[in-house]
Amino acid sequence: PHIAPARFFDLYPIETIKPVVNPPGDRDDIPKASEISINTRANDMGMNEADKKEAIRGYYASISYMDWQVGRVLDRLEKLGQTRNTIIVFWGDHGWHLGEHHRWHKRSLFEESARAPLLIAAPGIRGAGKASKSLVEFVDIYPTVAELGGLRPPERVEGQSLVPLLNNPARTWKKAAFTQMFDGKDITGRAVVTDRYRYIRWTGPHPDEELFDHASDPHEYTNLIRKPGHDKLRAQMADILDKGWKAARAT
Repeated sequence: PHIAPARFFDLYPIETIKPVVNPPGDRDDIPKASEISINTRANDMGMNEADKKEAIRGYYASISYMDWQVGRVLDRLEKLGQTRNTIIVFWGDHGWHLGEHHRWHKRSLFEESARAPLLIAAPGIRGAGKASKSLVEFVDIYPTVAELGGLRPPERVEGQSLVPLLNNPARTWKKAAFTQMFDGKDITGRAVVTDRYRYIRWTGPHPDEELFDHASDPHEYTNLIRKPGHDKLRAQMADILDKGWKAARAT
């Protein structure tokens, strides 16, 4: 909930908040299955410009409040002298729409909902303090923590330990990452993202596809499935999705 002490709202004066400006017709090429899955959180939830600013400000304030609470935990850990023998993993379970594609909430396969933070700190990591641009997934957290703790996870685990990436953030890693959502009834969406493209396949009563090029369209406003000349790329991305996580693993 967008609730926090007033001082965190004060960090973000309402006059500094700028709502997202979506291009005209942005929703015209979004599949019906995608629109149904977002339910009442689409179409800006009926908010006017002032409402949007308040919603964004509330989100920022609540995130800063949470960040402050995390800082309290880390400060105590340091004062107790335990940072050198503690594995710390920080992540968010999903992203969040703040007006992109006129959506407010999670529950989508767009970048804003599928992308989330992941930070790992652990004793002895050689790449400490460095960010990586590689693709990682939340299923990787368990095998990572297991290896850092000197344990071996079962072979059936789908994730891949990120320890090699933590030690060398610049190294080549996974070829793709996968996301899936279900509307609770009969619509399923599966997405795969590579270092440049995102491909989404919807199944159920309204089967459809989406394809985005992040190099030219980082905000995913143009569904290339609706444009001619992308059959080869669509087939390549569909093949990556069908082959799944085993084929996408880092070597």
